[in-house]
Amino acid sequence: MVRDISRRLFLGATASVLAQVAVAAPPAASLRPIARGADHFKKSVDGGDSIVASAKLGGRVCYAVADAASGLRLEGSNSKTGTPPASVAKAITALYALDVLGPSHRFTTRVVATGSVSGGVVSGDLILVGGGDPTLDTNGLADLAKALKDKGIREVRGAFKVAEGVLPFVQTIDRDQPDHVGYSPAISGIALNYNRVHFEWKRAGSGYGVTMDARSDRLRPEVAMARMQVVERDLPVYTYKGSARIDTWTVARRALGNGGARWLPVRKPGLYAGDVFQTLARSHGIVLKNPKVVQAAPSGTVLATLQSDDLRSILRGMLRFSTNLTAEMVGMAATVKRAGAVRGLKASATEMNRWAKDTLGTSAIKLVDHSGLGSDSRMTADDMVAALVKVHGNGVLRPILKPVAMRDEKGRPLKTHPIDVEAKTGTLNFVSGLAGYMTGRDGTVLAFAIFAADEATRKRLSRANREAPQGARGWNRRAKVMQQKLIERWGVLYAT
Repeated sequence: MVRDISRRLFLGATASVLAQVAVAAPPAASLRPIARGADHFKKSVDGGDSIVASAKLGGRVCYAVADAASGLRLEGSNSKTGTPPASVAKAITALYALDVLGPSHRFTTRVVATGSVSGGVVSGDLILVGGGDPTLDTNGLADLAKALKDKGIREVRGAFKVAEGVLPFVQTIDRDQPDHVGYSPAISGIALNYNRVHFEWKRAGSGYGVTMDARSDRLRPEVAMARMQVVERDLPVYTYKGSARIDTWTVARRALGNGGARWLPVRKPGLYAGDVFQTLARSHGIVLKNPKVVQAAPSGTVLATLQSDDLRSILRGMLRFSTNLTAEMVGMAATVKRAGAVRGLKASATEMNRWAKDTLGTSAIKLVDHSGLGSDSRMTADDMVAALVKVHGNGVLRPILKPVAMRDEKGRPLKTHPIDVEAKTGTLNFVSGLAGYMTGRDGTVLAFAIFAADEATRKRLSRANREAPQGARGWNRRAKVMQQKLIERWGVLYAT
């Protein structure tokens, strides 16, 4: 096992240099210190090439590190080579959204009535209008339904519609992902529970009882637009087939065991939100017709509104939990404001790439989405470090990055360590990234980026095997050990 540089070894490396100076004999011909301390200091930790080689990752490792205040480049390897950044891309998306939309921006979901509203009766249609809120959940929809009751609404004579056209519809974030993974759902101008439906199964006699619902911590409304059938087969575990109004799933019986649950992606966001809102409104005595999805929201009387948290808080959660849907929705919302109508994820990401070049001074960022899920995205370590240096002084990114724990030889988080790290992680199969800020023992702040990718191995994976392929977990574990050893090297050399 590769030996980590522990806190004791980190401090020991520094102490060894001081000890050498303390016991050195006085110079015979000059009062100047002998210029051997720096070289000896560098030899006290493993070299970058040695650290990379010991990880045995194959493929390519790219990294760069700079003084965050001055931008002085301190060290790098393959730093100008474009590499898949995985979820590290979300740090660029956060900067893009904060700059274009502003940190206090809030997304608003509305309920609008057309025609007259009199005596609690809506004579026209009722429209649930998506405002691009990536954090809308079942509790929020429940609050909107209750607001209708509190306003005295008891009957809707027209149609019930869901307007989702504030953002373009995207069927899945990355088409190379398996159909059933919850981290690659559909996108539109309305999202519910990160566009995931909860599938639960329990053994019932010789068969299984299954539910598909939109659960929250308070509610569990079942949905009609997603169905699951248990079938006799070994593989594939899941199949998906979409129709005009139904997401139809099957699951292999032999994969279920006695019971369990997981979140599955939703491919019809507007219908999903409408389905759940219809159920919640009915609980308050308001009967709505089956939802119809429309793009544009008609003008009318606003009956209820629900605002999201401020964008800065949303992005802090996105960076902490690495939610792909949040990244895509806030990224596209920023593009809509900056450039007008947007055709889809790639077009929006291209606009973000232009913004990064103009605003952050990057030269080779080529992202195809806002989350980093698409493996065709490319970023160089130099560009990522340039962006981190650019924004370090304004304090816009670092406070919302996630603290990254340094770990001992067994992978356990260390309670104390000479280096503090705030960064964004990124993980795909045989791709690992880490970029952010590290603060050394002397208070020096360094900006760094580390990208590793074994693209040849990744390309050999079948689409069905991309959720948890053999060897990926061990590869990722070795990549994280390598990242920590590089960070500890830089701490000893440049921030002691």
